[in-house]
Parts: sequence; C-alpha cells; structure tokens
Amino acid sequence: MDAKAKHILLVEDDVAIARLIEIHLQREGYQITVCGDGLDAQALMAENPYDLVVLDRMLPGRRGLDVLRWIRGKEGIETLPVLMVTALTMAGERVRGLNEGADDYLGKPFEPDELVARVGALLRRSRSLKTETFDSKAIQLNPETMDAMIDGQPVSLRLLEFKLLQTMMSKPGFVFSREALLDKVWGVDTFVDERTVDVTVKRLRKELAAYGQHENIQTVRGLGYRYREKA
Repeated sequence: MDAKAKHILLVEDDVAIARLIEIHLQREGYQITVCGDGLDAQALMAENPYDLVVLDRMLPGRRGLDVLRWIRGKEGIETLPVLMVTALTMAGERVRGLNEGADDYLGKPFEPDELVARVGALLRRSRSLKTETFDSKAIQLNPETMDAMIDGQPVSLRLLEFKLLQTMMSKPGFVFSREALLDKVWGVDTFVDERTVDVTVKRLRKELAAYGQHENIQTVRGLGYRYREKA
C-alpha cells in the first residue's frame, strides 16, 4: 500500500491518546489530521477528502455515533471507512456501533500496533473492490464507482454492505459460509468474528427491503448465506 497517499482523520478528544495514535500512524507514512470535537470533525469532512476516519465514541460537540450516522447519510462520503474506538467494550455496544455503520470497532485500552494493523486492513479492503460490474434482473453494482442501482433507482450502501452483496452476486445460488465471507469481505487479516457477518447481512437486508429485494439474501441454516433472486 502507498501509505503516504492516504489521509486519515483522527477524531479523539483525549490529547495523550490522540498523540499516541498520531505518532504510530505517521510512522507508517500516513498523513494525519487530528480533531477533538464531533462538530469540528463534520466540518472538516465536509470540506476535505479523507481515506479513513478513526472515530472516538465519546466526544464533545457531537457524539461519535451521531457523527457516524452523519457520515453514512452524507452524499459523497457515505462509504468512507470508519474505525470506531471506545472505552465502551461490552458486546452490545460493539454490535450497536457496527449496526450504525462502523467498519471496525476497537476497545480501549488497545495496543497501538493493533490499531495500525486494523487501519491497514480497512484501507486494503476499501481498495480491493474489483472493477467488474455485477448485474441481475433488479440489482446493478459498479464497484469502480461504488454505485448501486435497484430497478434504475440509486441505493446508498455502506462499503461492507456493498462488498458483501458484490461477493454473493458474483456466484448466484452459491452458499457462502460465514468464515468464507469474512475472508472475502473483511479480509484474511480481519480482527472481527463471525457474528459481524450476521450484523452486516441484517443491515444489507434492511437497505434492500425498501425496494422489495431483501429476500434475495437467503439464509441457509447451518451453512451460511447465498444470493438468489426471486423467480
């Protein structure tokens, strides 16, 4: 990866933690912009392009989850990779963060090397989408532009939702195990567990439900998931 070309927005109000993260990411060649306020972070993202956001959950100005929702609803940056960091490490809080659209979730305290590894994995994931288009009767995906269309209408999908749908559409009817989806969508160096697949499938189905296409994502009990269009 050409890390030097990657610009990361670090949103963390604890000065000591922010400085520690900044130092370790800069050592990898990343360009870092540090911000300690949720509203200020939104203003920065509205005016500047970033390749990834490291987002603390507990922030002044606007909470991290609210900033995350804003990102996912903001045209032009809705697929921006987000690594959320927080002292709230209970499983329910982690699932909530993933449900809101975080691409990865890291609990405090953490080893700086682990954060650097997760950042690298997210950036590799975001650029690994192939340029081949995927078309079905109702759904069209263009990985090069990250455009998704259903019956001619644009659909806003998050990066993981897009790549999950792309993976299953690449082999219609084929049953992907959760482990296989983790490898293909999250990457072999992923730090998430199989439950994350279920959370992302649930989010994807919710997005497709508005267009009557949610039943295309089928659960095969005891095996995994597959894409199969309704007859």
